[in-house]
Amino acid sequence: MAQTIVITGANRGIGLALAKHWKARGERVLAVCRQASTALVDSGVEIIDGVDVSTADGVSNLTSALGDTPVDILYNNAGIMLNETVDDMDFEQILHQFKVNTLGPLRVTMALLNNLHPGSKVGLMTSRMGSIADNTSGKKYGYRISKAGLNAAGKSLALDLHDRGIAVAILHPGWVQTDMTGHSGNLTVDEAAANLIARMDDLNLENSGTFWHSDGSVLPW
Repeated sequence: MAQTIVITGANRGIGLALAKHWKARGERVLAVCRQASTALVDSGVEIIDGVDVSTADGVSNLTSALGDTPVDILYNNAGIMLNETVDDMDFEQILHQFKVNTLGPLRVTMALLNNLHPGSKVGLMTSRMGSIADNTSGKKYGYRISKAGLNAAGKSLALDLHDRGIAVAILHPGWVQTDMTGHSGNLTVDEAAANLIARMDDLNLENSGTFWHSDGSVLPW
């Protein structure tokens, strides 16, 4: 029986690749975005646009569109990466990344709790740049702070949703060839998507709350 999968930030990059891969596997994919791209429309998945995960009104557009549709997998993929240094600090830019990267996934997950059920899974697209132990290069304050915050939120969600039968994965996709990385990564979006789907397949209540690289290795907090 096909699963119903909701993916935020699905109009391009890894989100689009996830939507295509899951649809090719026969799943029902609900692709969520602010504005649909031509590539997303051409993919043939169901689209819910007009959704800005950083605002309450934007997320309400998603809940209205879903109604009481049961969701088997919620994949919180939407995110942004900007750059700040000690010589060029922009606190409003940092706050914007926090609203999108940290509060956005939390807003969406909370808003869809009634759509989730025992056996549902939640994926959080974070980054190893949110790892404090792994930070050896500094910079990108907003992105690092926001992803570290998402890691903390994901761990709490895994604990708090365990008794509801809902498992949570905290996932680093790898260094992927997307607009965010200037297409300088060592993984294609299709390779990353395949790895991430494998991690979601492997997710269960016993390993819920783990911080994984998409290749399956466990990352340091």
